[in-house]
Amino acid sequence: MNKPFLSVIVPAYNEASRLPLTLIDIDRHLSRGAYSYEIIVVNDGSNDYTADIVKRFMPLIKNLRLIDNQINRGKGAAVKQGMLEARGNIRLFTDADNSTSVDQFDKMLPHFKEGYDIVIGSRSVRGAILDPPQSIYRRILEKKVNLSIQLLLLREIKDPRCGFKAFSEEATNVIFSRARLERWGFDMEALTLAKSLGFKIKEVPVRWVNDPFSHVHIADFLQILWETVKIRWWISRRKYNDG
Repeated sequence: MNKPFLSVIVPAYNEASRLPLTLIDIDRHLSRGAYSYEIIVVNDGSNDYTADIVKRFMPLIKNLRLIDNQINRGKGAAVKQGMLEARGNIRLFTDADNSTSVDQFDKMLPHFKEGYDIVIGSRSVRGAILDPPQSIYRRILEKKVNLSIQLLLLREIKDPRCGFKAFSEEATNVIFSRARLERWGFDMEALTLAKSLGFKIKEVPVRWVNDPFSHVHIADFLQILWETVKIRWWISRRKYNDG
């Protein structure tokens, strides 16, 4: 099989109800493009029919792959596995709820051509569209978490947690082979590693659709804050140096 230009990685835990429309949307948009692609769903030990849904779609979407894990390890572990097993020149991970449609990748592609190694979707830079916006409570919580991440790790990144990020093949292999976190803090860890290793990062506005049934809860935000502190500590102690 020829090497695809783009790999789309979708981590999934108990996503049987939302995944079908997401897979249809990804394939519909990418099939119109001028470049080759693959779609990889990483089943993170779901106890519903997530894996079966993917298998049913595989005859319909010829470039669809399933990584079927029997044990739940966390979103970070699923993304890392998918990114490292992907074969694309550019590797994009996105959420199973399709909060950011893959058509937003069109905004990213020119920046890779300009020499950026990593291009990330943002809900906070000028031009971003939130449709509909999150609740006031959720926006306040997100803002406080992002501020903590910026102060400790990523001062120049306005939205480090948007689940729509693309990496070059080289950046993927260097960064995700070093990554340690397996749950919610994985993407800020990846960006922190990218920054420390000298990779060029570009933040672009995306259209983001709020999902009222999000799997992220207040306990997860507390874990993110704790993992932010851990990353800061690991960086200061040079824990990432050996890969």
